[in-house]
Amino acid sequence: MTEIKMPTPRDAFQLLLAGNQRFVAGTPEHPNQDAARRAETTSSQHPFAVLFGCSDSRLAAEVIFDRGLGDLFVVRTAGHVMGPEVLGSIEYGVDLLDCPLVIVLGHDSCGAVGAACAVLDNGAVPAGYVRDVVERVTPSVLAARAAGRVQPEQIIAEHVSNTTDRLLDRSRVLAEKVAAGRTAVVGLRYQLADGSAQLVASHGLDVQDPVTT
Repeated sequence: MTEIKMPTPRDAFQLLLAGNQRFVAGTPEHPNQDAARRAETTSSQHPFAVLFGCSDSRLAAEVIFDRGLGDLFVVRTAGHVMGPEVLGSIEYGVDLLDCPLVIVLGHDSCGAVGAACAVLDNGAVPAGYVRDVVERVTPSVLAARAAGRVQPEQIIAEHVSNTTDRLLDRSRVLAEKVAAGRTAVVGLRYQLADGSAQLVASHGLDVQDPVTT
């Protein structure tokens, strides 16, 4: 059986960035989306990144990062809020599938973040389980405002950064992988208008300084 050589965390990050740059430029290559790749992945999967993102319909991971079948292990919830099932899914990707990279992907015009702001500003509490989602996002809004970051893009960046921190705080498996240099956790903020993904947080990867504005 041929051993699959996984990329380093840095190489995995560069693969994602290159795909996003192609998407932004309107020159996607649509890799790993043909019948041969479909056949290749029927018996096993070897994704190079776990992507934990918002469920927003405009945030389709394989599209905006120009990837294909078997490339990304995707976990999505509204507002990228996490519970045990999310943590277990991410740990599965990192520990059992040996993914060298975890991406937390937030975006502008996020409905969950907007709803959390509305609750704080005018008490407009949503009904049903949407309330639970909003309650999990609210601490990020409060932290951003307490630090004087009140613009929507700043609040989104704060929420993405807080999510990356909480992943490492709550998952010993992930924290140990990062400490050993086998996995990195990176937070990105996606811009709906131009399709670009900007770095806002990084653990275990020496990259350019995250943006906060």
